[in-house]
Amino acid sequence: MHVIVATDGSHQSLTAAQFLKGFADPAHITDITVVAVLSPMAAVPFANELGGRGAATDDPTSLSFRDEAQTAVDIVAAEFDQWGPKVSRQLLSGSPAAEIVKLADLTDAGLIVMASGSGGLSPTIMLGSTAQRVQHSAHCPVLIGRQDARRR
Repeated sequence: MHVIVATDGSHQSLTAAQFLKGFADPAHITDITVVAVLSPMAAVPFANELGGRGAATDDPTSLSFRDEAQTAVDIVAAEFDQWGPKVSRQLLSGSPAAEIVKLADLTDAGLIVMASGSGGLSPTIMLGSTAQRVQHSAHCPVLIGRQDARRR
């Protein structure tokens, strides 16, 4: 089975990848594609909380959307080092939900793993809009990972 692991550079997306490793049998997963989607109309740089320059600078004008996204993809992909399945990395451009679903269709993915996002009125109730769109549009199961609110 091919698994798509989407990252938006958040700690929640890394937690979602770790959650997959916690319950899935790597013998049943043939490939993992870790993907980040850059929005071409974004007014702010890719929000990478996982490392790279974005985590260490207060000057958002010095950040590179692509570099920050690549760093986030690399950090999440490193979670799967030595785990078993072949891991590939992709950066895409467009609407995040549409591009994640399109990639899942192109690769005949059996599962999409992503974070719930931090948007919404209540972090304990609402899914992020991207996660919600992927969940409703994907032709395969979607695993929505989230950090336990009690541990924040």
